[in-house]
Order: sequence, then C-alpha cells, then structure tokens
Amino acid sequence: MIIAIDGPAAAGKGTLARQIADHFKLNYLDTGSLYRGVGLNVLKNGGDPANEDDALKAAKALKHDDLTDCNLRTAEAGQLASVVAQIPAVRAEILEFQRRFANKPPGAVLDGRDIGTVVCPDADVKIFVTASDEERARRRHAELIARKEPCDYEMVLEDLRNRDRRDTERVIAPLIPATDAHLLDTSKLDIEAAFQAAIDIINGS
Repeated sequence: MIIAIDGPAAAGKGTLARQIADHFKLNYLDTGSLYRGVGLNVLKNGGDPANEDDALKAAKALKHDDLTDCNLRTAEAGQLASVVAQIPAVRAEILEFQRRFANKPPGAVLDGRDIGTVVCPDADVKIFVTASDEERARRRHAELIARKEPCDYEMVLEDLRNRDRRDTERVIAPLIPATDAHLLDTSKLDIEAAFQAAIDIINGS
C-alpha cells in the first residue's frame, strides 16, 4: 500500500503521516526533509542553493544520515528547501529516491507537496492536508518558540505565504491537490481528530 499525503507547510501533514505509517505498519518518508538536506548540504559546502550545479551536487551526495541533522527543521532549512526544490535537475534526482522508497515492501506513507501528483500518481490513497494561513502560522510560530528560535508571528505568517506562492507557482511539480485526492482541512482539528479523519478516509477508499 502507498499512501500520499500532500499539503502546504505547517498544515499538520508530517505528524499525520507518521501516525498513519505507525498505524498500518508501513515505511515513512518525510520528503520535505530530502530538499532540506540538499539545501543544508549546499550551505555546508559554501555553495549557492539557487545554483543548479551546486544544488545537484548536493542532491547526488545526499545520504540517509543527512536526514537526521538537527538543523533540518529550522526556518533557514525550510527556505533553502524551497529554493533547491525549484531546480528541475534536483527534483529529478530526488524523485527517483522517493519512488524507490515508496515501492519497498510492505509499502509506504510519503508526505510532501507533489506525492499524489508526481512522485506516486498511482498511490492507493491520496490525502491533501490543509489549514488556514493563520492557523498554520500559529503552529509554526509555536514550534519555533518551543525550539527557542527567536521569531515574530507576522514574519512567520509572511514567510508561509511566500513559500506557498513559490510552491504553487513553480512550473515543475507545483503544490496542487491531485484530482483524486481527499481534502482534509485541519484548521479546527486537534491531532487525534485529524488522525481519525484520515483513517476514515483510508478505510473508506
């Protein structure tokens, strides 16, 4: 079984995807961490994340160990990920990594922005998780504060909207729901309620 979980930043798709993977005993991959890992590797090597050669070199060198970097969840890593993800050659390199992972037994849950549309268009179940801009900013702001990262709510909100704009307007694999995806708005749902709603969708598919 392959389950595709897509949606914008801070909509709750990562937490949800991990819970679903645990519930169904499937492999789990946070595909956003791949681009974050590439972006951080470019930075570590003194390169430019917007430069195709620098970004592709980092993508080809990406290892599973890079996905445990404690800096992956920082705001800086998120910005870097959004930049390198716009480079077609980087996306092609990461695409094959994701598809290999998805097809490993017994199946997988992948979360990202183009899983149901590009990475696994034949996924058994596709869920597009969303939430209001304000609620997503509140969640991300709380997450950053918990990690003791100085931040301002309005700046977090602006950053999310800028990322959404880049992700939805890019030519390659834009952030859009697959035509056969189930929409799940988590704006007013806590973690448990969102999980139960997702399980109902999967069991009903």
